[in-house]
Amino acid sequence: MRILLYTGKGGVGKTSIAAATACKLAGMGKKVLIMSTDQAHSLGDSFGRKLGNAPTKIDYSTGDKNLYAMEIDAVAESEKAWGNLKEYMKRLLTSQSGESIEVEELLVFPGFEELFSLFKILEIYQENQYDVLIVDCAPTGETMSLLKFPEMMEGWLMRILPLKRKALKVAGPIVEKTAKIPMPEDTIFDDIEYLYGKIEELRNLLLQKNIVSMRIVTTPEKIVVKESKRNFSYLQLYDMNVDAIIVNKIYPRESLSGYFHKWIENQENSLRDIEDSFAGIPIMHMELLKHELHTPERLEAAAEMIYKDINPMDVLFQGKIFTLDEQEGVYWFRIKLPFLDKKDLDLLQKGDELFINIQNQYRSFVLPAKLKGKSITGAKYENGILNILF
Repeated sequence: MRILLYTGKGGVGKTSIAAATACKLAGMGKKVLIMSTDQAHSLGDSFGRKLGNAPTKIDYSTGDKNLYAMEIDAVAESEKAWGNLKEYMKRLLTSQSGESIEVEELLVFPGFEELFSLFKILEIYQENQYDVLIVDCAPTGETMSLLKFPEMMEGWLMRILPLKRKALKVAGPIVEKTAKIPMPEDTIFDDIEYLYGKIEELRNLLLQKNIVSMRIVTTPEKIVVKESKRNFSYLQLYDMNVDAIIVNKIYPRESLSGYFHKWIENQENSLRDIEDSFAGIPIMHMELLKHELHTPERLEAAAEMIYKDINPMDVLFQGKIFTLDEQEGVYWFRIKLPFLDKKDLDLLQKGDELFINIQNQYRSFVLPAKLKGKSITGAKYENGILNILF
């Protein structure tokens, strides 16, 4: 089973491109599920029908095809993933002050609902009922939050309930009686371990480059291209495989005469920038059409323009993000992070963990086995590569 995630700045046409890809693959005889994780769902509009939190068969006027679509209900997925733990935390917070609407608000952690919607990807993959899952992601910023949350959540879960099961059985009744704080039932630890395991499985799945591909959708506009470059760098930081760039809404030259003549130069400059910046990665183009894309037939025709003879299910590119070179007992750990200003980079080592911060994006990861016990002695950023000396 393949998983294709389409991301990019809001308004670039991710939903249409993702839906068109789904229609093309269904037309090739594949069993396809497309789902939206964007809370401002518009996937149903592309197919002209209402979608919910379960797969819905999409009907074609030209015959029966195995295409299904769904729009994730993040609230429902959240309750399913951590309902019992949330209930305990609610009892903990209300043990002294009583229940109130403020407590409910305190338990709405930013990003949690979006994270739990990602569990649906893992669930669908493990059920293995489809040939391909296509994910219409939220705009860039929210997508990055989703990708970094598994790692952040993993650390949070290890700290949320520091009491061990055995210690709780001995000290729990005393603490509950003297401090009047409700102790967690033993099943709460089971829930935490289950949640932790799911997060670990999800993270491992997202890093399997032969299964999961990220595809960045952009338009030939300077500001949008800049955000696409930043998006690409952040995805590199999280070791996600970007295997294609899709340039949408390209104005046909014949439409840019007269008042819009200046757009010819602007658009061509942006297209050259995209070609130069993402050299080696497949770049596909989609012209701005005369009509809206809102039926399976039109979407399938649009996908033919984008992919031509390319099979969208293929892994179209696979780059090597991390490399480790040894020279006379000195190690260079190199991380490919293009399009950055080195002033935005912060680097820190704590034991065998490396912490990298790029503006508002933060990543920590365990160093390769060969670097265990070694310390950073220098670092430099050049030609889009962060070189760290150990």
